[in-house]
Amino acid sequence: MFTGIVRERGRVVAAADGAGGDRRLTLAVSAALARDLEPGASLAVDGVCLTVVALEDERVDLELSPETLARTTLGSVAAGDRVNLEPALRLGDRLGGHWVQGHVDTVTELLETRLLERHRELAFRLPAEVARWVVEKGSICLSGVSLTVARLEEVRFWVAAIPHTLEVTTLGELEPGDRLNLEVDVLAKHVERLLAAWRPS
Repeated sequence: MFTGIVRERGRVVAAADGAGGDRRLTLAVSAALARDLEPGASLAVDGVCLTVVALEDERVDLELSPETLARTTLGSVAAGDRVNLEPALRLGDRLGGHWVQGHVDTVTELLETRLLERHRELAFRLPAEVARWVVEKGSICLSGVSLTVARLEEVRFWVAAIPHTLEVTTLGELEPGDRLNLEVDVLAKHVERLLAAWRPS
């Protein structure tokens, strides 16, 4: 479980495709983050929950299954790319964002950017398959970043990013057309499922 509060931006050192359709990523991370990790630990990479398979000094190895590659943007990352990183929550940690599972629902893309003094508004495509779970002023996770839906339109939604968020995550580097991992608020899914199963007596 994660919060969508990015700890840092890591750097992709290597991305090797396997013969079975899988992939192995090697990331360079800070010494502070490396101390919080160990083989078997969960690490959210651009919002995708992955398992640390090897750790040496300040380099982390992670393996990606064909399913992960089919549903996320991690199949296209290359050496030198920056990615948002967040270690899994520990008991007693503050929940600064919202409940994020690291189970990406789909991929979206940046459509438009508007500058408002030091802040920035970002418009993203609203994929039809998740539209019913996206609500204005509700939470959404984009490439591992917990954000609030500022405005909701028929085929797109807007979020507002403060300077701090733009500085410490990859959102400040985005250009129209860039693709991001999208995870909706899991609570909306559970409510929908419960209401569908409920029958008045």
